[in-house]
Amino acid sequence: MAKRNPERLEQNVLTEAKQDFARILVDQTVGEALVYVQQSQLGGQVVYFYVVDQDDRLQGVVPARGLLLNPAHTPVADIMIRQVATVPVDATLLDACEMFILHRLLALPVVDRQGRIRGVVDVSLYTDEMIDVADRQASDDLFQLIGVRLSEVRRASLPTVFRYRFPWLLCNLVSGLASAFVLGWFQPVLEQVLVLAFFIPVTLALAEAVSIQSLTLALQAQHGTRADWRRLLVAAGRELPMGLLLGASTGVLVALVAWLWRAAAPVALCMLASIALAVTTAALLGLLVPVILGIIRRDAKVASGPIALALADVATLVYFFGLAWWWLLE
Repeated sequence: MAKRNPERLEQNVLTEAKQDFARILVDQTVGEALVYVQQSQLGGQVVYFYVVDQDDRLQGVVPARGLLLNPAHTPVADIMIRQVATVPVDATLLDACEMFILHRLLALPVVDRQGRIRGVVDVSLYTDEMIDVADRQASDDLFQLIGVRLSEVRRASLPTVFRYRFPWLLCNLVSGLASAFVLGWFQPVLEQVLVLAFFIPVTLALAEAVSIQSLTLALQAQHGTRADWRRLLVAAGRELPMGLLLGASTGVLVALVAWLWRAAAPVALCMLASIALAVTTAALLGLLVPVILGIIRRDAKVASGPIALALADVATLVYFFGLAWWWLLE
């Protein structure tokens, strides 16, 4: 096997995009589209027919069998798939490889910001690169979530590696100090309701785990797309009920253990409410942080993990002891 060139994967996707793809018009019928394609004298294999308007803006896609198995008088607009996975025109070849892995398609259209199709990339060009990316993906994602871009660290000198890693450790340092101040502020609660201290680790672990789950899903959904405030609101509305369900279910389990162990119903109910709020907030933070970083043009993969976990830890302690102060001591 030929040696792969990592620098090639950083090239713009248009360097490998084909221009002789099957393009049909949205206002054509199946019969008109077939004649149109035959007159185009395309070379190579045709898998998908990309549907465009008069300004060459992508409207949908029709698999080859869709044109072959439908009557000639059927409008193309009636059989096309309107939700099309696309590659942005400013993406790299590595981005395209990851899109193939994510969507399992044989070809992907490259579109500009106006939605005009600029070419098509074929999965056959990336077989070796896809295998290489798949082998590295798990370790890369893990390191990026904790604040280290593995490919940069491997090539960098010691001072450069320190510069990559130290800023994100500051997030943990700040969250740890903030957590210490929160615990100091709520010291009277701990002194009077000592049982709460036993459940701090499990509460923090639940919030962090849910935050990482939401963060991972958000990064996968965000890949290859441009983040915006509308998508942020839609995603938050979808994640909120899931966070509430996860928080309520885990809160019930922890509260049940607290009640059976210490026979303290008020403490158990307080834990249920605080864990439900903490886990819900952690789920939203795991979703919102990478989207917001994408909107402000920051590297979401590298920065999201440390920031989301730091915020989740502080929010969890505030809920945990704030509710206890109000519920158990007032």
